[in-house]
Amino acid sequence: MLDLFYQFTHFLKIQESVTIDNNVFRLHYKASVMVLTMATLLVTARQYIGDPIDCMVEGIPGNIMDTYCWIHSTFSIPEMFVGQQGHDIAHPGVAPIKMNGREPVYHKYYQWVCFALFFQAGLFYVPRYLWKSAEGGRVNMLAADMYGPSMVINRDERSDRIKTIIKYFKEMRGGHFMYMMKFVGCETLNLINVIGQMYFMDRFLGGEFSTYGLKVLHYTELDPKEREDPMAVVFPKVSKCSFHKYGVSGTIEVHDALCVLPLNIINEKIYIFLWFWFILLASITSIFLVYRVAILFGPGIRVAMIQASCGRMSREKIEDLVCAPHLSYTQQIGDFFLLHLISKNVEEVTMKELVEGLHQALRPAYTEAPTLRAGGKLKSTAC
Repeated sequence: MLDLFYQFTHFLKIQESVTIDNNVFRLHYKASVMVLTMATLLVTARQYIGDPIDCMVEGIPGNIMDTYCWIHSTFSIPEMFVGQQGHDIAHPGVAPIKMNGREPVYHKYYQWVCFALFFQAGLFYVPRYLWKSAEGGRVNMLAADMYGPSMVINRDERSDRIKTIIKYFKEMRGGHFMYMMKFVGCETLNLINVIGQMYFMDRFLGGEFSTYGLKVLHYTELDPKEREDPMAVVFPKVSKCSFHKYGVSGTIEVHDALCVLPLNIINEKIYIFLWFWFILLASITSIFLVYRVAILFGPGIRVAMIQASCGRMSREKIEDLVCAPHLSYTQQIGDFFLLHLISKNVEEVTMKELVEGLHQALRPAYTEAPTLRAGGKLKSTAC
C-alpha cells in the first residue's frame, strides 16, 4: 500500500522552481487533488478490499448474482436502520421488501464513486490550469533560479538579473491590473468550486452528505437501540437485492439475495474525511478571500508585505513603489501584485537590492508627482 501512495509524494512539495500562487491555492490543486486521486485508487484497488460485492442466494450462481446486483443496485429498508444488531435486527436496513412502511431506499451510486472522485480531482485542478495559462510564464521569465544561496554569493549574476527586472518594470509600469485580476478570479473560482462540489456530493449521495459529518459525530452519543448509524444509511455494508426469473412452470420467481458490500467500508471512511476536509477548505479559502480584499483596499498592508520580504529597509522607498502617486489605483495594485510574486522567488538580500534599484530607476516619476512633505521626508499621498 505504501508503494501505491509513494507516487503522490511530489504533490506535497511546497517549494517549486517558481512560485506563482500561495499556500491556500496549493491546498486546492495539490492537497485536494492528491486526496481525491488517492481515494479513487483505494476504491478501485481490489487487492485491499476484495470483490466490491458478494451476494448469497439459493438457486442462482454466485457470480451471476454479484454482477446483477452490482449493475441494478441493492436496497435497504429505512425502518430497519434503528435497533440493536443481532437482537432487534439482523443487519442495519436488512428486511423483506414487502414490509409495511416507506419505500425501500435503493443504493445505485456506489458503483459510480470512483468516477465521481476522479472527476472531482480534475475540477480542483481547473483554477490552477487557468491561472498558469493566464500567467504566461511572466514570473518565471523575471525570477527563475533567483532563490538560493548562490544568488547571494554571485553578485554579478544577481546584479544582471535585477537590471532585467528593473528594465521590465520601467517599460510595463502600471500595466498589470488585469494580470492581478485573473489571479483573484482564479482564487474566487477555488471557493466556488469547493462549495459547488459539496452540493454535487450532497445530490450524489441522495441529500445525505450535507449533514453526514454531524450525524457521525452525534451517533456515538445516542443509545444503541435508538440510534441510526449514518454510515450504514449512506454506505450499507449489508443490503438486499431481488432477482426475478421464470420458474419451471413458467411463473415468475423472486429470489431474495443478501449482499455484502466490502467496498463501502472504504467509501464511508473516504466521505467522512472529505466532509471535514471540504468544510475546512471552504472556511480557509473564504477567510483568505477576505484577507485578499483587505490587501486590495489597504495600501498600508501592501507596503508591509513588500517590506517583510526586504528585511530592514526604510518604508519610504517601498511606499514610493507601491503607492506611486502618479499611478491610478488599479495601476498601483497591479504592479504591487507582480512585485509581491517576485518577492516569493528571490532571497531577502536580492529583494532589498531590487527595491532600491527600482526606486532609483523610477525616481524621476516620484519627484515630479504631487506629494506631501512631512518631517522633511517625501511621502506619497496614496499611503
